[in-house]
This record gives sequence, structure tokens and C-alpha cells, in this order.
Amino acid sequence: MKYLRILLLSLTIPVVLLSCKQATTTGPKFISVLSLIKAEVADVDTSLYPIVKTITYDSTRTDTFYIPREKFAEEAADFLSIPDLGVKKVAAKYREEPTRYDELLGRVIFKYLPIHPEKEEIKSQELLATPVPGQDAKINNIIIIREISNRDSFLQKKMLWQMNKSFQVITTRQKPGQPEITTVTKVAWNDQPEQ
Repeated sequence: MKYLRILLLSLTIPVVLLSCKQATTTGPKFISVLSLIKAEVADVDTSLYPIVKTITYDSTRTDTFYIPREKFAEEAADFLSIPDLGVKKVAAKYREEPTRYDELLGRVIFKYLPIHPEKEEIKSQELLATPVPGQDAKINNIIIIREISNRDSFLQKKMLWQMNKSFQVITTRQKPGQPEITTVTKVAWNDQPEQ
């Protein structure tokens, strides 16, 4: 247990320094999830990867098609519209849960939550990173939860970004007196198993 605490402390500092864009004055300093995603989008825009989009409707029907590179940012719009925690004014609305190491996953977990969840659409931004001895931790996954609820409808988006591979958005919608509708959208550009 003592080893894990030392490992976690030694990993937290490099990963925080890894942040692409942070607040430059006093106040909370979080990893800018938005900057990480923007860098991935820019990389895909200049790559030669085939981009495949799959949509599954309520587990009953699936459509698959190719996406042109110039449309990739459009497809990633849900991720590109999240609040940038690297901006001081935005970061002031969020808090960081204590960084923890998940032994089962083998990942360090960074999680940001809104201070007033009822005022924010984005309910959480979470990063999972693999510890790399002697180096900065490698960010593997980003998980974002977005919820919009009013008396007319409920909308939830569970969003997963797998670095250098794919992203997925599970959208759940419900209107009063109507059944819940779930759509799973996955966009993959480098989704090959690692050798």
C-alpha cells in the first residue's frame, strides 16, 4: 500500500505537467481534456487513416459507413464542445477528486466534477492514464458525462475517447410518456489491436 501511494504521488506530478494548457494564474490547475482532444483531432485531420462510423439504434439496427477526414471534427463535436478546464474562469466551476490508482485497471484516474452539478451540462471529465516508470504517465482514455434535463425531456451522453484509436458516444433520450431511446455511435480511425 505504501508503494502504491509513493507511485501515485510520483505519477501525479508528471501528468499534471503534461497538461497541454493550464490556467496561468492562481486557482485550480487541471489537465485540459479539451486540448488533448483537439490535438487528436488535428492529428486525424492530417492522417491517412480510414475513418469508420458505426451507429447502433436501440440494439436493433446498425449502420456503418466511411467518414471523410474533413468531416472528422464535425463527428467529434460533442467532445470539442466540453468546457476547457485549462481556462481559469472555467476551472473555478470544477473540483478535482483525489487522484487514485486502480489496481484492477492498472490506471491512474484523474476526475473533475462541477462544484454545482445542477448548473453544468458536463457532469464529469475523467482521464485514465497508464503509469510509465521514469516518464510521464500515458493517457489512454477520456470519459465524459453530459446531461441535459428539463420537464420536457432528458438527454444523457456517455462519451469515451480512446486515445489514438476511436471515440464512442452513448446517447439516451426520453420524453414524458415515451420509451427511452438509446443510440451508440462509434467513430474509429486507428482501431487495430496492438501487436
